[in-house]
Amino acid sequence: MAHVTIDKKADLAGPGVSTYEEVEKILPNDYKSLLSPKETQVAVAATKRFIEDGLCRELNLIRVEVPLIVDKDSGVNDYLDRDGSRTPIDFPCGLGLEKRIDAQIVQAATKWKRMALKQFDMDPGEGLVTDMRAVRKDYFLDHDHSAYVDQWDWERVMLPNERNLDFLKDVVTRIWKVLKGAETFVLTNWPALRDPRYPELPEELTFLHAEEILEMYPDLPRKQRETQILQKFPAVFIIGIGWVLKDGYPHEMRAADYDDWVTPTIEKNGEVFHGLNGDILVWNSVTKRRHELSSMGVRVTKDTLRQQLEITEQLSFLNLPYHQAILHDQIPLSVGGGIGQSRVLMWLLRKAHLGEVSVTVWPKQLKEICAKKNIFTLE
Repeated sequence: MAHVTIDKKADLAGPGVSTYEEVEKILPNDYKSLLSPKETQVAVAATKRFIEDGLCRELNLIRVEVPLIVDKDSGVNDYLDRDGSRTPIDFPCGLGLEKRIDAQIVQAATKWKRMALKQFDMDPGEGLVTDMRAVRKDYFLDHDHSAYVDQWDWERVMLPNERNLDFLKDVVTRIWKVLKGAETFVLTNWPALRDPRYPELPEELTFLHAEEILEMYPDLPRKQRETQILQKFPAVFIIGIGWVLKDGYPHEMRAADYDDWVTPTIEKNGEVFHGLNGDILVWNSVTKRRHELSSMGVRVTKDTLRQQLEITEQLSFLNLPYHQAILHDQIPLSVGGGIGQSRVLMWLLRKAHLGEVSVTVWPKQLKEICAKKNIFTLE
């Protein structure tokens, strides 16, 4: 494939929330939390343990410690996209050093986890899960986007013959089993959360490629396509995030150096669809919006890493230690992803705002809007 220049509007296509007037229209007017702040905190702690234990059991993972700060020159920080619009926080540290360490706050542990598989001597079929904390300063702060990010970042060693969609779908199905089990857990322990206004998650996810969704809604931008498909299927896994679709844009931009979005995976009506990655989205009956829970994928090989960096015109990254480790087979093949903790808890506990389950900074204007709508964020 030739070089492709990605216009930033590809990632921003659709009615994305960008003003607080829009946020005010989105947030419900008849909202009342089904749990008190105290009950919510108890539920948050118990549900986190339930999900973490479930992920370890279903995917054969162990919990490990994860960095909040990384060396800038290591190349392991996550840049989230490939247009350079979301940059990490840089700062010098190390009082008394002749030259201070150039450090960064992590945006996600995506690349670090793959390096850690070698550090912890993981075998095929074994992996790790982290209680990851990060800062993403370049988000518009609304009801489901925060500068503070908490994820179960997980990674598992895989074999070369497992680099296919069937394997990825099996992993995704196991994760869905954990999330569905967590819903049963919270509804059993906090029965006030059973409310006919908020339907339960379906037993099974619907798997669709981004090209298929584009075919279904060719005249709609990306976020509207997601909204429409969730009216039909309330929980979907969208395959192929990052590859340029038939309309000339990717479904969403994805960094070129972790998920494999270049590999051909599906042939349909003589056309080839690409990508060994995807996102889990559900319909949020509280906010009446699309709601992303997780992003994951089979990771790049040395060949697909080079292909994707060539497409995105970022071949200079190959000089970084993380990329060199992939090129020289010094770290294992893997599959991995991130599951948003506050995102999942917001959904499970029937909340209208991330700030009801996690503590961070929010704009004064947003807090005033929320207060008028009986939505109270934690301080």
